[in-house]
Amino acid sequence: MGTAVEPDTAAWVAELKKDLADKLVRAGLIAPKVDAGAITLEQHLTEYVNRRTDVKPATRVNWGHTQRTLLDFFEKDKLLRSITPGEARDWQRWLQTGEARENAHADRGIDDGLAPNTIRKRVSNARQFLEDALSRELIAKNPFASLRGSVGANHARDFFVTREMAGRVLEACPDAQWRLLFALSRYGGLRCPSEHLALRWIDIDWERSRMRVRSPKTAHHEGKDHRIIPTFPELRPYLDTVWDEPSDDREFVITRYRQPNINLRTQLERIIERAGLSGWPKIFQNLRASRATELAAEHPEHVAAAWAGHSTIIAKKHYWRVTDSDFEKALSGGLAQNAAQHAAGDECTRSRGA
Repeated sequence: MGTAVEPDTAAWVAELKKDLADKLVRAGLIAPKVDAGAITLEQHLTEYVNRRTDVKPATRVNWGHTQRTLLDFFEKDKLLRSITPGEARDWQRWLQTGEARENAHADRGIDDGLAPNTIRKRVSNARQFLEDALSRELIAKNPFASLRGSVGANHARDFFVTREMAGRVLEACPDAQWRLLFALSRYGGLRCPSEHLALRWIDIDWERSRMRVRSPKTAHHEGKDHRIIPTFPELRPYLDTVWDEPSDDREFVITRYRQPNINLRTQLERIIERAGLSGWPKIFQNLRASRATELAAEHPEHVAAAWAGHSTIIAKKHYWRVTDSDFEKALSGGLAQNAAQHAAGDECTRSRGA
C-alpha cells in the first residue's frame, strides 16, 4: 500500500470491531493496529513530525532541538505511557544544567543550562507532542500538561541600534545589495532573511512609494501573508541604487545572497567589526526592533504595528524599546516647562508689585 490514508478512512478503520479489523488485516487491506502500550517516545516523536507536513522548515528545526533533549534525557526506548508528570518535571529541571546545554551543542563548557525562554519553548513543544498522543488515545494523561511553557520577553538582550551606528555599518558594507539588506532590516523593519529574500521588484510601487512585504512567518494566518509598508525616505535610496544596477534577474530584489549555505549573520558581524563597532546581541532582530521602536514613537500604535507586521501586544512585549532619546526628550521637555513656569511666576510677581 504505502500511500497516505484519508482522515475519514483512518477514522472509520479506528472504529472497526476487532473481528472485522483482523479479517481486513489478513486480507492485506489495512495495517494491524499498534499496541499503544508498546509505543516508545522516539517512535511517537518521529511519527508526529513526519505527519506534520504543514509546518515550515524552521519549525521542524525547532522541534528537532526539543526531540533531541527529550531523547537525551529519557532515552530512545522509553515507553510513551511510562512517562510520569514527575519525570517530565525532572526533564525540565535538567534543561537548566550544563549537561543539557552541552547536549544541545551550544557554548560547551558553560555550566549554566539553556536560557529560560529556550527552556519554556522546549517545554511548550514537548507538551504539544504529548497532547497529540493523548488525542490519539496512546496515553491516558499528558505528563507535560502542568509545566509552564509560554515564552516571555527577554529584555537582557535588547539593544537599540542608533542611526549613527547604522550609518557606519552602511558605509562598511561591501556592495549595494548588502547595503540594501541592512537598510531593509534597520529602516524597513523586515524579518531577515525570509522577508528580504521573498521581496520581488513587482512588490515595489514606485509611484505611490509603497512596497508589499511577503511574510512567510505569518502566512499561515488568514490575511497575514503580506503587509504594505512605505518605501521610507531612509530606505528608498538603497532600493533605487540596486534597481539601477545591471542585472539578468529582474524578479527578486536580493539576488547575490540567496544560497542556503550563506550565513548572513556571520557576514554582518564582520561588517560591523570593519565599521569599528562592537557587535550587538540578536543581530538582525534588534535591527528590526530598533525600527519598530522608532515607528511607535512617530505614529499611532496600530499603524506602527501594522507596518512592522506584528500585533501591538507582541510589539510591547518583544520589540519596543526605551531609548536614550526618550530620556533626552523628557529632560528637555521638563526643563522647558520649568522655565515657562518660572517666567509666568515672575510675571505674576511683577503684576502684584505694580
